[in-house]
Amino acid sequence: MRKIKRTILLNPGPVTTTDSVKWSQVVPDICPRESEFGQLMEYVSTELTRLVADPDHYTTVLFGGSGTAAVESIISSVLDDDVVVIINNGAYGKRMCEMAEAYGLHYLEFVSPPDDAIDMDALERVIKTSDRTISHLAVVHHETSTGLLNDIKAIGELCKRHRIDMIVDAMSSFAAIPIQMKEMNIRYLAASSNKNLQGMAGVAFVIAEKSKLECMKQKKPRNFYLNLYAQYKYFLENRQMRFTPPVQTLYALKQAIEELKREGVKERYKRYVKSWETLIKGIIRLGLTYIVPETCHSKIVTSIVEPDCANYDFQEMHDYFYARGITIYPGKLDELKTFRIANIGDITYKDIETFLELLERYLGGIDDRWRKVES
Repeated sequence: MRKIKRTILLNPGPVTTTDSVKWSQVVPDICPRESEFGQLMEYVSTELTRLVADPDHYTTVLFGGSGTAAVESIISSVLDDDVVVIINNGAYGKRMCEMAEAYGLHYLEFVSPPDDAIDMDALERVIKTSDRTISHLAVVHHETSTGLLNDIKAIGELCKRHRIDMIVDAMSSFAAIPIQMKEMNIRYLAASSNKNLQGMAGVAFVIAEKSKLECMKQKKPRNFYLNLYAQYKYFLENRQMRFTPPVQTLYALKQAIEELKREGVKERYKRYVKSWETLIKGIIRLGLTYIVPETCHSKIVTSIVEPDCANYDFQEMHDYFYARGITIYPGKLDELKTFRIANIGDITYKDIETFLELLERYLGGIDDRWRKVES
């Protein structure tokens, strides 16, 4: 197998992939309506389900698209005239509110700090005092804008007490942080191929209880391409997506799933955590700070406060790293200047050490304070 030039992607997806995932896309051309390709998609669907639920009772509905397509499919397909509570403690919670607004849905926005745990008592008060029936609650498991990890088990227990169906955006937690949908009371879960699965971008998916999907049969559609029930039903009957799938990307996803099964979800997360610990030790040594405390940190993406010096410019720092084979990512908070480092994908703590060495060198070149650290 020919080696492909390796880059270290420290952005929160798409991630650095193995050569074997890259090369798995080089296959003979095939019409995606052939039964052989239907079998591949069925394998992918079943194995994705198996990571978080029992395939006898849950299923994975595949879409061609970014992760946002999966979230929008749920938001636009599942809800009726009742109210959905949407937890907004970062850019992706806010995005779900924007989706609900775009579709004219009834929603209550529960705003929570982007750098601290959700106040569960306050959340329950909102539910108890609503003058309209709340049927669903939507939350981002790992809020990628900051690295905050929301306690979906506790939220799931709250939803169970109030007979509310929970929707979880697990885009940046799926396949790393262990999830069990039944135990956590998750009815609908959205994720994608290009983050902790370490596949290529282009496949979004929804995992849901089959009984919940069947109950959607009589719903009047408010969408078309992203209609969750229509996509589920068509695949059930034909083993095909309704519309052209990203063929090569699905071959890569199959390979990525096989590699995940060999490594194990817990072991993959352990590898990510070691990289995160290396990152945190390094930025503290350099006098930098990160905004989410360890008690509610995902240990997958870290939002770091930008250096306070006149010569600092994020784009210049990005270009410095990019020229050396490393990609970093800007922050996503309006009220605080940050940049983000993700430690997911086919990387190890050694790659994080390389990043920290270059960061120290870069900072030393723009301010005397870091020259002292460097020496």
